[in-house]
Amino acid sequence: MTHLAPGLRMTGITLPLRLSDFKLIAFDMDSTLINIECVDEIADIAGKKAEVAAITEAAMQGHLANYKESLRQRVALLKGVTLAQVDQVYRERLQLNPGAETLVASCKGAGLKLLLVSGGFTLLTDRIKDRLGMDYARANVLDIENDVLTGRLIDQPWGDICDGAEKRNMLLQTCAMLDIHPNQSIAVGDGANDLPMMGVAGLSVAYHAKPAVRAFANVSIESGGLDRLLCLFQPKFIS
Repeated sequence: MTHLAPGLRMTGITLPLRLSDFKLIAFDMDSTLINIECVDEIADIAGKKAEVAAITEAAMQGHLANYKESLRQRVALLKGVTLAQVDQVYRERLQLNPGAETLVASCKGAGLKLLLVSGGFTLLTDRIKDRLGMDYARANVLDIENDVLTGRLIDQPWGDICDGAEKRNMLLQTCAMLDIHPNQSIAVGDGANDLPMMGVAGLSVAYHAKPAVRAFANVSIESGGLDRLLCLFQPKFIS
């Protein structure tokens, strides 16, 4: 990779770029747009963070062959958590990562649509989507009975779990809906389940990512905030 500045590297692209040449930017949520892994923090309330976080770390590193099964295992451990406790995680632990709002505003100003694709849960992704004014989202749906998590997920018309393959599918489907080529999209993530969508996007961006993701991406942001991505683009094309 070429070092643009300390903590910012790129490979396979030629500068300068124009942000307006892209029409869609897709973000992972946990540890990318936000500072936490939500499933781990919800598990903390249930007293099971160590067990769940170990599975999450292995999944994000790409060490698990079956991501879907790993998520089912983690969700099963959330049985008994209340919606009030999930809300507590959102209010007390979840923060947008540095530069997220600046990057989102710049992309909107340049005319890009914004997609949130997460292996997390709609209880939280819906709130982040609305908070940032994003256009589209896809995530997993937790089963709830009497305001308590059952430890199960609810299948959706598009499939059972939003894993890496589904993130890729959603990016491609959104490009088709917008009548744009995938090369006109940007994909931003940090974990192994983001690699499939990064592989079809025109520009792939790793944010404080796992080693395999840093090695794969066109751009790796290894220090500073998400808005460091804007260093690659001609300023006159950034609002």
